[in-house]
Amino acid sequence: MAYVKKAACPLNCWDSCGLMVTIENDRVVKVEGDPDHPITKGKICGRGRMLEKRTNSKLRLLHPMKKINGTFKEISWEQALDEIADRLKEIKERYGTTAVLHSHDYANNGILKNLDQRFFNCYGGVTELYGSLCWGSGIEAQKWDFGNALSHEPEDIFISKNIVVWGRNVARTNMHLYEKLLEAKKRGAKLFVIDPIYHATAKIADQFISIKPGMDGILSAGIMKEMLRLGLEDRTFIEQYTYGFQDLLKLLHSISLETVSEMTEVPSEVITQLAGVYADKPVSTYMGLGLQRYKNGGNTIRLIDALVAVSGNIGIPGGGANYANLQVGQSFAYDQLTLPERRQNHRLFSIMKQAEEVLSARDPEIKMIIVTCGNPITQVPDSRIVKKAFTSVETLVVMEQYMTDTAKLADYILPVTTSFEEEDFYFSSMYHHYVNYGPKLVSAPGEAKPDLWIWTQLANRLGFGKDFDFSRDEWLKMTLKPLEPMGLTLEKLKQNHTFELPVSKVPWQDRKFQTPTGKFEFTSILGQQKGKTGLLTLAVPDESKWSNPSLAEQYPYNLLTIHPMRSNHSQNYHLLNGNVKLKVEVAENIAQNLGLQNGDYVRVWNDRGEVKGYVSVLGTLHPDTINIDEGIWEEFGGPVNNLTSSRESDNGLGSTLYDCLVNLEKVN
Repeated sequence: MAYVKKAACPLNCWDSCGLMVTIENDRVVKVEGDPDHPITKGKICGRGRMLEKRTNSKLRLLHPMKKINGTFKEISWEQALDEIADRLKEIKERYGTTAVLHSHDYANNGILKNLDQRFFNCYGGVTELYGSLCWGSGIEAQKWDFGNALSHEPEDIFISKNIVVWGRNVARTNMHLYEKLLEAKKRGAKLFVIDPIYHATAKIADQFISIKPGMDGILSAGIMKEMLRLGLEDRTFIEQYTYGFQDLLKLLHSISLETVSEMTEVPSEVITQLAGVYADKPVSTYMGLGLQRYKNGGNTIRLIDALVAVSGNIGIPGGGANYANLQVGQSFAYDQLTLPERRQNHRLFSIMKQAEEVLSARDPEIKMIIVTCGNPITQVPDSRIVKKAFTSVETLVVMEQYMTDTAKLADYILPVTTSFEEEDFYFSSMYHHYVNYGPKLVSAPGEAKPDLWIWTQLANRLGFGKDFDFSRDEWLKMTLKPLEPMGLTLEKLKQNHTFELPVSKVPWQDRKFQTPTGKFEFTSILGQQKGKTGLLTLAVPDESKWSNPSLAEQYPYNLLTIHPMRSNHSQNYHLLNGNVKLKVEVAENIAQNLGLQNGDYVRVWNDRGEVKGYVSVLGTLHPDTINIDEGIWEEFGGPVNNLTSSRESDNGLGSTLYDCLVNLEKVN
């Protein structure tokens, strides 16, 4: 007999939905939304519904495998764990623990996924990754400006008079904010969307502003310049609660409105109009993750933060520079979970340049890579170098559910469970502040095991098993310990399936910022402490006609690689009924200039590599812009990261995935 259980979506996205899962004969048969969830209220996206297929697919990896003479052979868990543990012991004795690289990302949000850090810390400390492919530049930028990256709670949007969605298609990536935008508009708010793509969110806007990719910070500078010219700035906030305003003034005096318009490809009168919009408070600004994936990405977010500050929309209901909401994740006892004090040695590689770092590492060289929660061959930029690096090491271990591009290169594949086959809790540090409980619902197929089981087994073999001698409940209670005095316990979470975390719903309302000066910083002291000037600049992308005209002449088109509609990054392409092909979306002016039509087979290339796919003419793209959704596997024509750069952003903590010029031609 079928029955329904409440659960939680594990996907690393904005919404962190509550689920209702139908189970029959120890099998998930349907995934729907939980109508009782306080934020998501019964509505989920197609990626969430795909969790059923992801759990049940016959393509699942079911047994440990070892590559022998180039071919994968099934082996027992005992053999796999013994051999991996022996290799870890040998590396530690001969080369030191930092000869092991832990390559990971954040495919899923289960709190106990962080126990991989506990394992490697207890092992002695390995080579880890810093930065983020996804949102790192913006996080660091807001820490420079505010001291932390915090957002207003979801219901606060209904106080906003004007709403600016900047570089973010919430209809695709944050559907519950999209619903709130519709409701806010009904209540009288005006919606403005700034983006290179006229997408589903732009369609509901009162005004859409098309912008040249990577020029968002320049536009923000232009808006501030006009606010000051017209006397629309919040002088009280600037004088009492900010630091470094004179440096900003000097910067704004160095550029004309006409130049801003030329660089951004936004008409001057629209820039002047936006100055009036920002003065008509309260204004909430919702920034996306793509506009900071450039060499100038951190500076871009800082300039938008500065605009929100100059207009006085910080610390007021209905306002905010809403990018991330780190206070959600900061509610938990990470240090108790991960034991950073057990780390004896430590080495850091940039997540963007991990491949180059692997190839150049000495004292010690990288002898072993262990991959968790990620598919770096597809997702890390400059894929050709990534593939070279990951095949250069003596031992590659991949923990996976499917035979991804990365898993194909492994020496050992360890099959792991899906979220419905293990207990955990989930949250998002991007939008709302509720934590969701996910019980174990069904048995895992074959010999698939939870990550925690694997770490525990390896820890036993390596002599620190006592550090993993806890039940699942004990792990979860350990993580929630800081919340117990407020009555937020594991028992309450299991009973209610969700609870609200104690966060500031209107950040910075007390005007007490977490910066060295205690003020909002136009000139960042933290930036100076990290060896930078801390000054805002009028920086542009590395790959643009403004910084590299000869490159722009050779490769005249901006390439965007936005998030796919039906796959959370690279997770679902193989489950889409085999009808996947690489789609090259091109602006109308490109199609006209090159004589392209829908369905034409084209080659897209630059100095780093190439991909081939099928044209889709998108009249809603900004001129001279191409989009290819990220995450597509090699067998379907990808990865698009054959084209992207592994350079780091200006503050060193983000990717430059969108800072990418390409050329295009039709092929037969």
